[in-house]
Amino acid sequence: MDREIEVPPYFLCPITLEIMKDPVTVSTGITYDRESIEKWLFSQKNDTCPVTKQVLVDSELTPNVTLRRVIQSWCTLHSSDGVERFPTPKAPVGKQQLLKLLNDAKSPQMQMKCLKRLRSIAAHSESNRRCMESFGVAEFLASLVVEKINELSIGEIADSMFDELTTRRTDEALSILHHLQLSEAGLKYLMSYRNGEFLESLTRIMQCGSYESRAYVVMLLKSMLEVASDTMQLMGLKYKLFTGLIQILHDQISRKATKATLKVLISVCPWGRNRIKAVEAGAVPLLINLLLNLDSSEKRDCEMILIVLDFLCQCAEGRAEFLKHCAGLAIVSKKILRISQGASERAVRILYSISKFSATPVVLQEMLQLGVVTKLYLVLQVDCGRKTKERAKEILKLHAKAWKNSSCIPNQLLVSYPY
Repeated sequence: MDREIEVPPYFLCPITLEIMKDPVTVSTGITYDRESIEKWLFSQKNDTCPVTKQVLVDSELTPNVTLRRVIQSWCTLHSSDGVERFPTPKAPVGKQQLLKLLNDAKSPQMQMKCLKRLRSIAAHSESNRRCMESFGVAEFLASLVVEKINELSIGEIADSMFDELTTRRTDEALSILHHLQLSEAGLKYLMSYRNGEFLESLTRIMQCGSYESRAYVVMLLKSMLEVASDTMQLMGLKYKLFTGLIQILHDQISRKATKATLKVLISVCPWGRNRIKAVEAGAVPLLINLLLNLDSSEKRDCEMILIVLDFLCQCAEGRAEFLKHCAGLAIVSKKILRISQGASERAVRILYSISKFSATPVVLQEMLQLGVVTKLYLVLQVDCGRKTKERAKEILKLHAKAWKNSSCIPNQLLVSYPY
């Protein structure tokens, strides 16, 4: 606007106090702009009316066509003052339109066209995505992925490659599933779909799908595992899933895929069986190498890698692999007091696992030579969190005989030795 204009208050969305472009009314009778109320209800997961605070019995949004036309007319009248008239918004997708698309998609000739249309509908609005979920689009896409992967029998096509058409359709289906931003119930449904057949298909895609498919798979897996509540299901994850995750980390497909993979490992590695599977898949040396090559600005990535390493070092196999790597002790101790309080705590926890359960004379000597012990002394003298200090003190007490009189430790630090 070129100059300040008084806007009628009933033109403004009660949430953002901006002129409404697509006014809709909720069950309490209050009108909001569609984008704002959808964000409030779906993205922020609220179930009340922002103005009245009443619980909304349903999330149906009724277009306020009369108000929209009044607002558009007002904008037209004030166009000379720099007010732009916004176009009439598209109506949300209808049930019949979705059902027809799903029916047409059963035809191989129409499938790709229908998938692209579904992706366009999902990208339009949160309301469309919720409608798509409620009308079974996620179930259809999951069945499509399973069907396409099952078609690739070992006798017909090698595991290392998919035919081009299957790749395109799988990419498209996984893209839509990811962008649907499914509810918790929808994600749990995918997790148990056909007794784990969908999860099995995702595992195979991680091993031999396109880069795009593999990225969508791991981001979808992250969302599914975050809401998974079946402990036996989580403990029963197959070894192939871990090899797929480690391969994605190795290939560095994208930063989003890397972050999602680390979050998946954090979700599944609290269970001992899964730790061993991750270690056998080659997680430990790869994570150490990632830690070595991280940019100093990638603090969250560093924290997540240390969390996973902490879990893996809680099993004997993980500690053995950690100590095999010539840079393991050095890089973990280097991160103490440099990244964040959380990173320092995890790094000290890793060193605690090593010192308590795998502290051979050779390991203890290496910790001295690499400056690990000196760093633990420093931890006692700075403000880095109570738990971190307590664990550092325990490590130093455990091996007091081996380290107390070492020439590798500066004299000024010896006064802080925790007798």
